[in-house]
Amino acid sequence: MTKRVYLLFIIAILGCSLPNVTITQPATETPLPLSSPTLDSAPLPPTAELGLAENPLILALAPSTNTPEQITAAKALADQFMQRTGYVVVTTIPDSYSALIEAFEKGNAHMALLDPTSYALAYQKGLAHAQYAVVKEKKIKYGAQFLAGRKGGFTSYFDDDAGENTADATVALAQFSEKKPCWSEETSLSGYVIPLGVLNQAQVPLRPAAFVGGQTTVVRSIYAGGICDFGASYVDARKFPSLEDEFPDLMEQVLVIWQVPEIIPYEVFVFSDQMSQSMQTLFYDLIPPIMQTDEGSAAFKTVYDIDELQAVNDGDFVEFQTLIDESRVDLYSLLRQQ
Repeated sequence: MTKRVYLLFIIAILGCSLPNVTITQPATETPLPLSSPTLDSAPLPPTAELGLAENPLILALAPSTNTPEQITAAKALADQFMQRTGYVVVTTIPDSYSALIEAFEKGNAHMALLDPTSYALAYQKGLAHAQYAVVKEKKIKYGAQFLAGRKGGFTSYFDDDAGENTADATVALAQFSEKKPCWSEETSLSGYVIPLGVLNQAQVPLRPAAFVGGQTTVVRSIYAGGICDFGASYVDARKFPSLEDEFPDLMEQVLVIWQVPEIIPYEVFVFSDQMSQSMQTLFYDLIPPIMQTDEGSAAFKTVYDIDELQAVNDGDFVEFQTLIDESRVDLYSLLRQQ
């Protein structure tokens, strides 16, 4: 037998006798927090029921979560959920808010406390829905206000004493037609996005805006004059301590023309649509009793810096979502800037 034939004979034998080999990763009893799964990985294959070790529920934390205390508290919170439900819950930290929304899209996030811009985008895309809202000073939402200089000749349609508007936005804001606004930053809801939505809804055309880089800077710009005709801020940026000290007559010279009602949520705790309704109800019902325990209350405080949550649903934020839509801003681009 020649060497060539002999080699071919050996190869043929090996090709017929080698078994198929499948390499599997060893299973772990408890998933490690903050390491697996990653938010930028591909969606988990639908081979295991959600909540099992092979397909755990993922509590996604804010991108700003970075201290050992926060990480430990997040693990304690996940443990509370696991002990009370029997489902496996892991925690992970996205690189950015846009990555957090993409994680919901891929099935790599199921629960999270979202800032209002992230919540608006998650709702728009049908990824998650509101369950609880953060309470600050007995409120879950805040408003905005339109400001203008007294010397500009604009009419105020806001009663400071009563704290109420005296006309609809279509009447009060028509005087801003073809005027130049001072906006805070492109990422600011109260200093740009929501006021723009109000103006668009009222069909008020504007000149190109000036982004001045801060809400107190909006107030300063209006007080100084010559930069813009009007602006917007949270309620009430005029009372920021340094401004009152620097400009004693500021409250008389910078007028509130009209106030946007309190429609902007502080933060919203959401569940993914990938969770079944029964699973959502189970976790929804568990959050209050967990927060009533010393360990649970401390965990929520450490991880999220919150003391109180209020039960809500998406219907509580309809006007907010409407004005976000009216603003016609690209929410993804805003998140990438945060």
